Amino acid sequence: MLHRTFIAINLPKEVKNKTLELKNEYNHIPAKWVERENVHITLSFLGNLDDNQLIETINIAESVIQNYEPFVLNVKEMGLGPKIPPRLIWLTLDENKILSRLNQELEDNIYSLDSYKFKTKEQRKFIPHITLARIKSFEAKRLNKDSFDIKHELDINFEVNSIEIMESELKKTGPEYIILRSILL
Repeated sequence: MLHRTFIAINLPKEVKNKTLELKNEYNHIPAKWVERENVHITLSFLGNLDDNQLIETINIAESVIQNYEPFVLNVKEMGLGPKIPPRLIWLTLDENKILSRLNQELEDNIYSLDSYKFKTKEQRKFIPHITLARIKSFEAKRLNKDSFDIKHELDINFEVNSIEIMESELKKTGPEYIILRSILL
């Protein structure tokens, strides 16, 4: 059986509630908004993993994460991104060296597993963010970052206490996310 897998930070209830407030304020924008319960920060999208790869991934993630203590992230602003035409309405985070190091260490260790030798590692630079909505592709083509006045600064802090290994099941109503393993820091 294949598991569409990613590593994520699930957000505290208060932060998810704030994202719902932002959605209500900007729901006039032609986009598909992420359901409140699905709002998270993706550290690494791993794609389809078989049962063996999944077990190895969980084991190596646990060995890496056990070396980290809880840390604080700060949401700095809401805007369009990541490029023109914009595809997302997102929340960007202040740079965090602990998060960057954790992400790099997880990917380095996971992609060094023998079972990953034919998997391709994501080549894009890691930009930690929280996706609020996906702009429809036909709308994105006629937009630029100045099309909507949605950029504004935020100051939302929260502590990261766990990292989750998640599975995404694609359904007609949208993705359903299942926590396969929650690993405490």
